[in-house]
Amino acid sequence: MTILSCRGVKKAFGDLDVLKNIQFDIASGERIGLVGMNGAGKTTLANLIFGNIQPDEGTLIHHRQGMKIGYLLQSTSYTVNTFYRMVASGDESDSEHHFLELTSHLGLKKVQEWDSERLSGLSGGEKTKLAIAHIWASKPDVLILDEPTNHLDFGGVEWLINELKTFTGTTLIISHDRYFLDQSVERILEIEDGISSNYPGNYTFYREEKNRRIQSQLHHYEEQRKYEQKIETEIERLKNWSSKAHRESTKKAEKHVGFKEYYRVKAKKMDNQVKSRIKRLEKIEIEGVKKPKEEVKVNFDWDQPVKRGKRIVEAELISKAYGDRVLFRNSSFYIQRGEKIGLLGPNGCGKTTLFEMILGRTRADSGELWVSPTANISYLTQDVTDLNPERTVLDLLHEAHPLREQSSKARTLLAGMGFNEAMLRKPIKQLSLGERTRVKLAQLIMEEQDLLILDEPTNHLDLVSREQLEKTLSSYSGTLLLVSHDKYFLEATCDKLLVFANNKIQKVEVGYEEYKTRAEQKKTAAKEKKEEILEQKMIIENQIIYVLGEISKYKPGDSEYETLDQEFKQLIKQKQQLLEG
Repeated sequence: MTILSCRGVKKAFGDLDVLKNIQFDIASGERIGLVGMNGAGKTTLANLIFGNIQPDEGTLIHHRQGMKIGYLLQSTSYTVNTFYRMVASGDESDSEHHFLELTSHLGLKKVQEWDSERLSGLSGGEKTKLAIAHIWASKPDVLILDEPTNHLDFGGVEWLINELKTFTGTTLIISHDRYFLDQSVERILEIEDGISSNYPGNYTFYREEKNRRIQSQLHHYEEQRKYEQKIETEIERLKNWSSKAHRESTKKAEKHVGFKEYYRVKAKKMDNQVKSRIKRLEKIEIEGVKKPKEEVKVNFDWDQPVKRGKRIVEAELISKAYGDRVLFRNSSFYIQRGEKIGLLGPNGCGKTTLFEMILGRTRADSGELWVSPTANISYLTQDVTDLNPERTVLDLLHEAHPLREQSSKARTLLAGMGFNEAMLRKPIKQLSLGERTRVKLAQLIMEEQDLLILDEPTNHLDLVSREQLEKTLSSYSGTLLLVSHDKYFLEATCDKLLVFANNKIQKVEVGYEEYKTRAEQKKTAAKEKKEEILEQKMIIENQIIYVLGEISKYKPGDSEYETLDQEFKQLIKQKQQLLEG
């Protein structure tokens, strides 16, 4: 059953037409992914559906009376007061109990006891988990999730995927996480140039189908161009004939009667044929197949660093704790120049803390962390709200790179990243979060570095930008330390890992997929071993029961009693070894 319809919706902000023609229907229980470039209007459409804003033209119809919509905003949209209201309701309702259960399941313990100081220090992952739990507990009919996996660790992403599979309502998900979209949606709604297009299937199918449609359109366009060129050739030929006929019709007819009339009629006929073909071309221009628009290309281009020395970071038995909370202890590893290493572990395990230690902003409680004094380090944080909202992109460029040569290089770089002249003159507050991330990446690229530390660089980046950044980092010859919850991105860019588990940091010499496969194999082997031990234990216990039954038939001192007693002791010993083993 259709629960929501959108017909010809348009929305503009000032002179900027964000949505030009949005058309779709949403059925009950559908799982839809909403995709598009940064600034395409995805969040605007979500706000229209939720009712925060109204369309300039067109209609948005909710077909079900009293339909409850839960809207997860991006984590930067929430304030301390918002979270305080979430955790401090103090009522005994089912919704409140469900909220506390969900937060506990997500690793957030006793949130009802958190004060303002604790809430003001929430990490991005904790903000997202709190907001998700609060919305989920309200039991909405429709869920709108705007970048729900930003800041979530792998465990949180998997939890959300599994919860969405059991959710019986309708979901509309704005996300640039390809793995998450593949696992959680069955239809893609794309916004491009303010116009919506529908694709069945998950993200991978959407990419394949979009490419197929582009290739098919390009083929038809090329065939059409051949036909147009044929008509243009005919028009040229007819015009030549017509010109000749007009010239002949003006000559004096000395030998043939009706000579001038013959060429006058012929010229008129040619002129009509020319007009007919010109009209045909004009019709093709209006109604024919348009040349497919080339996908926006975003270019990230890091200068290749000069390698100096071999090891760039070395940790020896380092430990770090905050109060009673131990992040890691007695951990040793090294990072060599040119290595591309992904950091893997749940939220709060100490990944960002390790970055702060490498940058010299915090120290280990014990042990030694050595960083090469020749290392030029660039660090991209998760925070995209630290850019001055009132300054334009050009202002930031001129402040950071006052020299004309540097400023010109920066402008060229931003142009390659999709920033036209108008966007460069916009204040930061008018840019989408993805556009702000691209500005920060541009600032990073302009620095001379041979160690890149990127903390969730794909947060807020659109799909095209993610894929291009992926390719750039794959060919980057410097050293890379990367935190990302995007499994596809992590696998494509890093061939080694620093794994945070059981309060230890361990270096693993394989990429994410290989590590995951080995972990699954190890888990399977452990399960099989456990099952085997349980089976052996059951056999031994049955043997013990049998021996006890037999030994009761004899008295101490009987030879049979002594034999069975020895067998009983041996079985007890085997059981003990099995349990300890």
